[in-house]
Amino acid sequence: MTKRSRTFLLYVRRAAMALVAALLLVAGFWSSWGTAQHVVLAKGRDHGTLTVTKCADDVCTGPYRPSAGSSAHPGMTIAESVAVRRGARIPVVVKPGTTQAVRSGPAGLLYAWLPLAGALLLAALVIGGGLRMPRTGWVAGVLGAATMAAAFIAL
Repeated sequence: MTKRSRTFLLYVRRAAMALVAALLLVAGFWSSWGTAQHVVLAKGRDHGTLTVTKCADDVCTGPYRPSAGSSAHPGMTIAESVAVRRGARIPVVVKPGTTQAVRSGPAGLLYAWLPLAGALLLAALVIGGGLRMPRTGWVAGVLGAATMAAAFIAL
């Protein structure tokens, strides 16, 4: 193999690894944004408190008490993984046009970004090993792990 072909293959490998890392991060962001948009861009949406009374089939329900300036919504539901326990009062943001609530506040924000945190952990391996950028890989991995740990502590 000539020096030119080795150099070319090196660039192709690096481009492929960069594409994989970028794909992981974009997929993590896209997956997170479905929930995070309701927490991050909460202005103009209905806010309130959901009191968890019953949980079944990965969904919890309970009475919703709107904040000042928000409208009432009967039959609100929230994902069971976000609802701590029965009787808990959780600050929520209502998804427009649905009866689904998303946890708000710092705990809800961190929970919404969990898919991106996982993508950062996976991309850290590709960045550190495939792209041979260990410092950047460590930063991405520590950032992803810290976000995951903070989310589980906050919930």
